[in-house]
Amino acid sequence: MGEWVGVAIALVSSSLGGTAAAITRYLAGNTDPITLAILRWGIGFLCVLPAAVLLKVKWPQRRDWPSVAALGFCFFGVFFVLYNIAISYTTAARASLALATLPLHTMVVGALLGIEPLTVRKLLGVGIAVLGVIAALASGLSTAPPGAWRGELIMTGAVLCMAFYNVWSRPFMQRSSALGFLTVGMGTGAAALIMVGSVTGSVAALSHFTPPPWIAGLYLGIAGGALAFILWVKALERATPTRIANTMTVNPVAAALLATQLVGEPITPNLVLGLVAVFAGIWIATSKIK
Repeated sequence: MGEWVGVAIALVSSSLGGTAAAITRYLAGNTDPITLAILRWGIGFLCVLPAAVLLKVKWPQRRDWPSVAALGFCFFGVFFVLYNIAISYTTAARASLALATLPLHTMVVGALLGIEPLTVRKLLGVGIAVLGVIAALASGLSTAPPGAWRGELIMTGAVLCMAFYNVWSRPFMQRSSALGFLTVGMGTGAAALIMVGSVTGSVAALSHFTPPPWIAGLYLGIAGGALAFILWVKALERATPTRIANTMTVNPVAAALLATQLVGEPITPNLVLGLVAVFAGIWIATSKIK
């Protein structure tokens, strides 16, 4: 029952992440990847830190701080800059479909590190979900933006960062708390991004934002940043990394639905067929939990 609760929480988190992909696509035309990441994690950290202080969370142990900070830099810094670059090349739905290969990455990383054993049911479920993603991307190339493959390739490579984050984060959370772990990692990533952005001019670019981009940026930070990742680490406390990662395959649904309204991206038949396979994979991998 505990793992089902974790999977349910992760589904909500992944849905919020999908809407954030559409918002990122909306902003990407006039905003550089570092500015987008600063918006998401700067605002996200300003929401997460007061919550952590008010709730008197258990912070990571002193000996864990370097590792927690390194994970935060890798994920909230490196991963999301690559994520924003990827979305600038392709549609929100296609980028999110590439992101849905996260279960495969997480499963392989977890197995290689000896943290989570493979089972036939997990292999079958993740395999079906990932094959659905590949089929949807391949069959939709004719309607994709020029050079879309670059974005999907970058996204697939970037997902490796998130896979290691998923697998390595659980022991640190168990020794502290989900929210304490998240706050330190997100704060590290946000600080690194702001330092880089101060040198590159990405921070100064925020002064030229008009109200619509600021509204989109606030949603990105509050819902797609703070809330989505509070839920994500809470889910990781309750279920195995692969089962949590498998919920990432609902990300394209939310991304496609919102992107249709924001930037006019069509929902194509190949996307729908791919998502059917994705949902079948989620059900197989998460059912009969023991």
